[in-house]
Amino acid sequence: MKLFRGLKTDIGIDLGTANSLVYLKGEGVVFNEPTLIAVNNKSGQVVAIGNDAKQMRGRTPMHIDVIRPLINGVISDFMMTQEVLKHFVRKIKKDSLFNYVRAVVAIPTNLTEVERKSVEDAVISSGASVAYLIEEPIAALLGADLPISEPTAHMIIDIGGGTSEIAVVSMGGVVVSRSLKIAGDKMNDEITRYVHDDFKMAIGEPTAERIKIEIGSATGSGKPMEISIAGRDLSSGLPKEATIKDSQVRIALMPSVRQIVEAIRDTIEKTPPELSGDILKRGIYLSGGGSLLKGLNELIEKEIGVKTIIVDDPLTCVVRGTGRAAENIETHKHAFALSVRPINIE
Repeated sequence: MKLFRGLKTDIGIDLGTANSLVYLKGEGVVFNEPTLIAVNNKSGQVVAIGNDAKQMRGRTPMHIDVIRPLINGVISDFMMTQEVLKHFVRKIKKDSLFNYVRAVVAIPTNLTEVERKSVEDAVISSGASVAYLIEEPIAALLGADLPISEPTAHMIIDIGGGTSEIAVVSMGGVVVSRSLKIAGDKMNDEITRYVHDDFKMAIGEPTAERIKIEIGSATGSGKPMEISIAGRDLSSGLPKEATIKDSQVRIALMPSVRQIVEAIRDTIEKTPPELSGDILKRGIYLSGGGSLLKGLNELIEKEIGVKTIIVDDPLTCVVRGTGRAAENIETHKHAFALSVRPINIE
């Protein structure tokens, strides 16, 4: 029986702009690494992938670039995306006797047919035998252990690194959706710009990320917080240290937060009335790393007037959903992405 189980390996993949996670059937989440790859420009050789590449970011010589092969959830560099996927699949395959891998991959709702095909091709060319695509909101609901096949609505907002996916799901499909290119990376950019303008100081993306995680918030509740940051003085070019307060970070993040709230409102306005009633009863669910921004659920609840719940372990919610689909592919085939598109609000 153990030998028969080795004939194939089913995996779930959350190929994110910021982080990629892999779920192995029967084991759970086995990989969680940054979607980064370091390349030697002189030789074209891949120097590092994932965590190793992250440690090099902002510290490499001129001939080595650390790049993200996905931008806003879309593959921007096919070859490098393939290398990242190979990095994961190669580790999985060594435990599979006949190297037959079926992969369930989460994708944003607004991808074109060409973009969906590029994801499929990248997964198969990385070593997988079959690739099934599942839209991120459906995967997030599966990961949150919510019923997706019933004729009732669930509203999910998945705030990742490159995109925020807002969707209403009913009977196993997305009814209304909105995909925003405003998420964790955009918030980091807003913090970097604020520090540049108000402190006359340049900081890197890792510092902006630390600021957001440690003192970033959407509402002004709790006692004031502040942290020390280091960067480069724009006038002298010399190293500089400064202290930034949570109220300043909140000002920097407010434009992005407001746009997410407005997109949620627009999506609800386009939702059929019967399903809107379901959302009011069941609430709005938040997933993804961006949902951990302090006070975001409280702000959405206040502005929209609907109870807003952060799912358990929001960082791994989507990959757990792809994993549930991978655990029983035949049962969840109805939820895999088809050519029919939901209403997409622009």
